[in-house]
Amino acid sequence: MNLHGLRLFYTVVRTGSITKAAQALHISQPAVSSQLKAFEAELNIPLLQKDGRGIVPTPFGKQLADKAETLFSVETHIEAFAQQFRDVGAGHIHVAATYLPANFLLPQLAGAFKAQYPTIDLQIETVNSQQAFEKLARYKADIAIYAGTIDKCAKDFVWDEWLEDELWFVAAPSHRLANERVSLAEVVIEPFVMREEGSSTRAQLFTLCQANHLKPPTIALQFSGLNEALSAVMAGFGINFVSSLVAKEHIKRGDLGRVYVEHVPIVNSIAICTRKQEQQNELVQRFISHCKQTRFKHS
Repeated sequence: MNLHGLRLFYTVVRTGSITKAAQALHISQPAVSSQLKAFEAELNIPLLQKDGRGIVPTPFGKQLADKAETLFSVETHIEAFAQQFRDVGAGHIHVAATYLPANFLLPQLAGAFKAQYPTIDLQIETVNSQQAFEKLARYKADIAIYAGTIDKCAKDFVWDEWLEDELWFVAAPSHRLANERVSLAEVVIEPFVMREEGSSTRAQLFTLCQANHLKPPTIALQFSGLNEALSAVMAGFGINFVSSLVAKEHIKRGDLGRVYVEHVPIVNSIAICTRKQEQQNELVQRFISHCKQTRFKHS
């Protein structure tokens, strides 16, 4: 396969037009068009189709662009790997982290790491658990830091448990279950306010209900961010199932009340995940070691 042609095609899909692709690649628009036609002829499969005044990928083209994205992410990963050997002290680390570690653990750790290695480009991206593992698998992240139970997806990676945290049911202080001791059956009949599908905490809640032969709760409100979800809970719109690291300060201030669910001890694992059968470069190893050395400060 002509990789130059594949890059042209991927850039057209990514930018949404031949004109923008030509600008991104610093070549003429006619050159992009002719080479794109040659690549399509080589594959003998339609890659693009007209959509109004523009063009969009065909169903096959969409799948090919998706695979090309992974390929070029690996290429970028290799280039960065080589650069770190050429230029000691410089480099890039991309961490895909779920909400809990990204907001409550990594800011302090990242700051201390940057103070020690100021020339390193350290990027921390907040994503849900599904996105974290997708980015790791597609070489868009060097490390995934994940809060939740190990799942099918996580088994495809090296799972290095870092620390543990409890999960609590919380409600507005005025809620009838706030500060009460109840059964799981009593709490899951209440409306819940949760994050979107793909959130590990939401998945754990549903798994917990299944294990106890209970119908999962109705998600009355759904948010893409945890802060928004907690704000809705504080306003009295339902129950939330959340990390104690997130909830404890709100409970101390009286913004939330804990719902004590009997006989349901729930532990949330926080793990550092990397790709299997891959030797991590020195910078990534240093960052992982830095995190592990501070593990007991957060337990």
